[in-house]
Amino acid sequence: MSVSEQLGEREIIETLWKQMEKMARMPVPFGDDVSAFSVDSERLAVLKTDMLVGKTDVPPNMSLWQAARKAVVMNVSDFAAKGVKPSVMLISLGLPRGFTKAKIEEIGKGLNAGAREYGAYIIGGDTGEASDLVISVSLFGLAPKKSLMLRSGAKEGDFVAVTGAFGRTAAGLKLLLGTLGAETDDRDTLVESVLMPHARLKEGLALGRTQVVTAAIDSSDGLAWSLHEIARSSKVGFLIDKLPAAEEAVKVAAANRLDPSELVLYGGEEYELVVTVKPKLWNKAADAVKQVGGKLSLIGKVTRGRQVFLKVDGEKRAVEPRGWEHFKSCTC
Repeated sequence: MSVSEQLGEREIIETLWKQMEKMARMPVPFGDDVSAFSVDSERLAVLKTDMLVGKTDVPPNMSLWQAARKAVVMNVSDFAAKGVKPSVMLISLGLPRGFTKAKIEEIGKGLNAGAREYGAYIIGGDTGEASDLVISVSLFGLAPKKSLMLRSGAKEGDFVAVTGAFGRTAAGLKLLLGTLGAETDDRDTLVESVLMPHARLKEGLALGRTQVVTAAIDSSDGLAWSLHEIARSSKVGFLIDKLPAAEEAVKVAAANRLDPSELVLYGGEEYELVVTVKPKLWNKAADAVKQVGGKLSLIGKVTRGRQVFLKVDGEKRAVEPRGWEHFKSCTC
């Protein structure tokens, strides 16, 4: 096993960060979904960069157009979790030698479709030769300081909620990889969830405006990992008493003798938002999301301890801190 496999993506990032000279008074702590610096007394310049790599991020049957669009969605989802609207983006492409003009045009169209879907424009970038397809997206936006939602503000007694159901993408990926033993009537829906993900930007912006969210995170690494990340940043725990399982995922799990909670908690790439909300202001948050066409679903509460538990049939069981992580997770 290589050193990178032993460390994993998060420890590699932490190792690199320790070598950097820290900027004073960072408005967003290192390790949150985005980075930022103050423009003036009221506004922040918010930035995000993330890359899509062919081998690890592009499943079978995903077109280049869909892959390019997904690279944008990955980044926009992190802006959504902070309540920030992206304005412009830069794109850097690593292209294998031999890529045809038609393939490059398909990537360009997918990138533009993703940017315009969320009201942003691509204004520049770079390209170079690489051994695998790499699409790196960098976002920029301006946001009021008072509306920014961090991972670190959850308090004991707060409600925890999500913007959608979980488990479809885990089941859909298994279908694409051929690791499920049975077909399903919901195959198209499950596969579509993988090939055409959607960032919850409208919901995130609406929640940011309410200023009732105490902590928020994008769920792309999995529900379990997202809960543990908020717990770590906020120094709290969670008791989840309503598993937000997609109906299709439950059906697939039953047909294949799988534990549905595995699909729901540890699948990843749903691009939903996981938020904590002040209890007395729950209706304000739920109404704000409803007004933009979404739904905020209550799944549990914030607790004093720093552990994450799932309550099933009256019994508590620990939710493991695992999810997708580059260098450690397997796509096979």
